[in-house]
Amino acid sequence: MASRRPSRNPRMIERGVLCILIGAAVLIAPNFLSSPGWRETVGGASVVGWFALVLGVALVVVALVQRARGRDR
Repeated sequence: MASRRPSRNPRMIERGVLCILIGAAVLIAPNFLSSPGWRETVGGASVVGWFALVLGVALVVVALVQRARGRDR
């Protein structure tokens, strides 16, 4: 019996989209907050927002590439 690689979770696209939404919300939120304290707190998390955005895009791209490779076989 040949060992098969475990298949990736089929929800990788959904997780990627969720990361993109969270990242975008963190980056856009300071523009809509009226309290200076909240604006500064959320604005200070911009690195986390960018990370979530890039991670989400990467997850979606990897899932789409894997799906395309699966169709070719």
